[in-house]
Amino acid sequence: MSITVVLQQMVIIFILIGIGMVLYRRKLITEEGSKQISGLIINVTNPALLICSALDDGPKATLGELGMALVVYAAIFAILIAVGFLIPHILRIPKSSRYAYQMLTVFGNVGFIGIPLASAVLGSESLIFVSIFNLLFNLLIYTFGISLLQRANAGQTQESTAAPANRLQKLVNAGTISAAVTILFYLGNFPVPEIISSALSYTGRATTLLSMLVLGVSVAQMAPKDIFSHPKLYAFTLLRQVLVPIGCVLLMRCFLDNKLILNTMLLMVAVPAANMPLMLAKQMDMETEAISQGIILTTVLSLLTVPLACLFLTP
Repeated sequence: MSITVVLQQMVIIFILIGIGMVLYRRKLITEEGSKQISGLIINVTNPALLICSALDDGPKATLGELGMALVVYAAIFAILIAVGFLIPHILRIPKSSRYAYQMLTVFGNVGFIGIPLASAVLGSESLIFVSIFNLLFNLLIYTFGISLLQRANAGQTQESTAAPANRLQKLVNAGTISAAVTILFYLGNFPVPEIISSALSYTGRATTLLSMLVLGVSVAQMAPKDIFSHPKLYAFTLLRQVLVPIGCVLLMRCFLDNKLILNTMLLMVAVPAANMPLMLAKQMDMETEAISQGIILTTVLSLLTVPLACLFLTP
């Protein structure tokens, strides 16, 4: 696959992010409006885009391929968790901020950026594997992710007691449900009326624009010096968004030869940090400056890092 295609998609993404910045600064989108759009993406457009991939009439992956993808992607998350504990020690991050780097390492933006990027670069047939990756992401963010934040937030003893029940409830959300429904429809090959599939298609197509507008609002809210004045974040971005994806794909090529599974995995690991850790940390009244700076810088630098990592896409 030509790296030009990947670069073009990243440029398009950044043009849309720029539109979001302009709209926010001209007060055509407010912070509250951005939150509402985020809810629309999470609960409506992203699920619609994923489910549409199951209704595609193109070639289908076999049950064995889906099972293999699940095993491979679970292994990748295990690697990311291990790397997340290693990177803060390599970069000599203060103990008070290590949790932020761990969250930034494990949880990439596989929804807002990953879904539209995979759809554009690899085609809609990759979205069934993106669904599996998203399913694992959602399972981990409400188990491992919250546990990590609670350990970092020493004062939250009362919340920690009630957390297990809350985490189990939060596992049932639009992300996990849509991923599960996508896999179910994909395997069952159920007939869907044209009017329903068309409505889902139109809804899903809104994901890319809306997602990038939300990211643009986030970028517009931070001063450039707060984003670009942290050398350790540059080193982190190089490790996490270039070396780690390349290392993962080279490792998995030793065990797997399915190009679509490998390429989808590479894109999902190469995307910048997700917004969800920031939202969870805010809910716990934790220090969020390091997470915010990491999300913005990794997103900005992804214009360079994603194409670099994609040089290792399996042709």
